[in-house]
Amino acid sequence: MEQYTVTGMSCAACSSRVEKAVSKVPGVTSCSVSLLTNSMGVEGTASAADIISAVQEAGYGALLKGTGKDGAVKAQALDAEEALKDHETPVLKRRLWYSLGFLIVLMYFSMGHMMWGWPLPKFFDGNHVAMGLIQLILTAIVMVINQKFFLSGFKSLWHKAPNMDTLVALGSMAAFVYSTYALFAMTDAQVKGNADAVMSYMHEFYFESAAMILTLITVGKMLEARSKGKTTDALKSLMKLAPKTAVVVRGGEEVTVGIEEVQKGDVFVVRPGENIPVDGVVLEGSSAVNEAALTGESIPVDKTVGDSVSAATVNQSGFIRCEATRVGEDTTLSQIIQMVSDAAATKAPIAKVADKVSGVFVPTVITIAVLTTLVWLFAGQSIGFALARGISVLVISCPCALGLATPVAIMVGNGMGAKHGIMFKTAVSLEEAGKMDIVALDKTGTITSGEPKVTDVVLAEADSEQELLKLAYALEKKSEHPLARAINERAEADGITAGEVEDFAALPGNGLSAIYEGSELCGGNFTFISSVASVSGEIRKTADQ
Repeated sequence: MEQYTVTGMSCAACSSRVEKAVSKVPGVTSCSVSLLTNSMGVEGTASAADIISAVQEAGYGALLKGTGKDGAVKAQALDAEEALKDHETPVLKRRLWYSLGFLIVLMYFSMGHMMWGWPLPKFFDGNHVAMGLIQLILTAIVMVINQKFFLSGFKSLWHKAPNMDTLVALGSMAAFVYSTYALFAMTDAQVKGNADAVMSYMHEFYFESAAMILTLITVGKMLEARSKGKTTDALKSLMKLAPKTAVVVRGGEEVTVGIEEVQKGDVFVVRPGENIPVDGVVLEGSSAVNEAALTGESIPVDKTVGDSVSAATVNQSGFIRCEATRVGEDTTLSQIIQMVSDAAATKAPIAKVADKVSGVFVPTVITIAVLTTLVWLFAGQSIGFALARGISVLVISCPCALGLATPVAIMVGNGMGAKHGIMFKTAVSLEEAGKMDIVALDKTGTITSGEPKVTDVVLAEADSEQELLKLAYALEKKSEHPLARAINERAEADGITAGEVEDFAALPGNGLSAIYEGSELCGGNFTFISSVASVSGEIRKTADQ
């Protein structure tokens, strides 16, 4: 699936328009557009140039991810984490504050003074034309601040694909144009000395409505942008797992380089507590590696020479030297991130239903608004009264809840799943998961907390649990292995003091040995313990259980 970044979309009608345009390109077998991530996934044999051209003809912009504006592949792809940052909310927040500032002043003039008699400078006493002019200027400022609604709305109308911004632009513009007409008619009445007509036209001003429409919809847009920003948090947290640097061996020296400089075949080293930078195979050393971030396994996996290691897993104990086998986008972590990203760009069947409705929603609303205005005019109402009702239909229909709610739910579902280690390959899988009654898991590791704990202590020959724990604590306290930490935590919780051991040795893949009070003390797996002591069948059976 080829991934594209789409610009200029503002609502579900936009994404539906882009999807339809690209689906008609010869060679495209499937196309899915995500309004939330402004991304598009395309499958098929069509060239990138044809796909981008189709998007542009539809009135929007498109860019193949990892390419420059001219279509040439960049030396380095844009940082994916940076691309997911919420750049939209801060811009909308500034727009909202500026709009509110001018709107409050406008409302003071248009309603505070007219309805409640709030005081105004003496210059405005009886000067109704001046009051109309100040309202026009304030409204024009708010319209300029929110010009994006008009640019997007009328551009989409020109391409015969009206969107939600078209409704906002038409509603606000209709109120502004009619109010401007009323203002000019007022000046004519003023010149003719018709005081009654002047007062009548004062009630025909809808400047505050034009500005209020834009400000209220900006509030909605900001809330939408915030929800979009939050839904990508899980994807961002996955990307943060990837180390930014690696320690590679070049010319016999250890050199710290950026992760993008690591090449297949490079030898890299990882010390205890460090993240493994790329996928590789162990050449030297042994360690326990925590792979919970990738596999969900609660118990770290012992690694020794010849074993494979994966990027973003944590080396918890020994020093290891590895050879890079997969780097960049080929690593397991990168493939998981790509899977989650692709899932966000796919559509569930329920979302496709919403898109079909959104595709005819805007033209239908515009038609209903026009009919509403005409019906009130034929019913004998004034132009101002009829227009106010028509504008109401446009404005009330503006928030694109239908087109936004479904993709938000899908994105949140994917994001929460990723946050808890659950990956959905497609949005269809996510929708089907909601219908499940029974889940069968093939391993307990997928539903544990990821931290080993001592749950039972089974005695063979020791006199008491405390004695066994004291011996285990003495042996395990020098080990960095996760199972050793679990035993140490239990012993410390029970208030046990560890004795001192000598000749301590860690045996990778087996266990530990030391001398304690003159006797050999060993701990480890069944194979290792069986080689140094006899284990009864009953104890083996209990251990297996």
